[in-house]
Amino acid sequence: MIDVIRSILLYSWRRYDYMVFVRYLMGTAYLPVPLNRIAYHFFAAVVPTSHHMFFLDVTPSEADRRLRETRERLEMFENIQELEQTRRKAISLASVGKWKIINANMPMSHVQEAIRESLRPTLLVP
Repeated sequence: MIDVIRSILLYSWRRYDYMVFVRYLMGTAYLPVPLNRIAYHFFAAVVPTSHHMFFLDVTPSEADRRLRETRERLEMFENIQELEQTRRKAISLASVGKWKIINANMPMSHVQEAIRESLRPTLLVP
C-alpha cells in the first residue's frame, strides 16, 4: 500500500505520454478469490487509469517458455499451474475493467501493431 501511495505522489501529477500501473491493478490476480476482485476495484479507484488500457495475454506455456529463457531462477508463482490460475483471474479482472485484451503470443512487432491499431481513431462512415 505504501508503494502505491508513493507512486501516486511521485507520478500522477506529472505529465507523461505513458504511465504503467499494471503491477497494482493486475498484481491483484495473485491474491486469493474473492480478495483479488476487492483489491482490484480498490486500486482501480485509487491509481490513474485510462481509456486505453491493454492486457497483453500470453498462454501459460508461452509465459513459462519466456520465463525459463530469460531467468536464472524462477519465483514461486512462476510455474505452469500458478501461471494458469493467475491468468484466469487476470483475464476475469480485465473483463470487468476497461481493458483491451491483446493476444501477446505473437512476435513483439505484431503485438505493437495491435496496440497501435487499437489507438487509431474510429472513422465513422455516413
